[in-house]
Amino acid sequence: MDHEKVYYIPARFRRVENMHILFWLIKDACWALNFKYMALFMIIPTMGVAIMITWQTRYIVSEFLHNLAVILWIVANCTWMIGEFYGWDENLIGPYGLRQFALIPFVMGLLVLFYYYFVLSRKKGFKEKMFRRTDEILEKELESQ
Repeated sequence: MDHEKVYYIPARFRRVENMHILFWLIKDACWALNFKYMALFMIIPTMGVAIMITWQTRYIVSEFLHNLAVILWIVANCTWMIGEFYGWDENLIGPYGLRQFALIPFVMGLLVLFYYYFVLSRKKGFKEKMFRRTDEILEKELESQ
């Protein structure tokens, strides 16, 4: 039986990611229910935790770039939501509204992931380096507990 490398992230990181999912779902549920002020308020913890997750994973390139793409996705999502709430979704500037401007962070996130999958991950030794770096982070995390 072949043994594949198992990828771990520190439990502390996973707990924060799970909390992030909760905040994001609350924000989007409030958006869907048209609870404008609650949805707008939930941008703060949703973005705050996304930024914290990205900062925590800054030494693990694969995690960092995926989390950076998530931040850009949330920015796009919030831009679109604000446009809908304030009637700026269409025709804010000529034929364009905030929904169309939300494409900018969406595309930026896609470019980050394109760079990861089609440039970085194809480099020789990248996977081994990523596993080594992750092991180092885990060792530090275990030492600090």
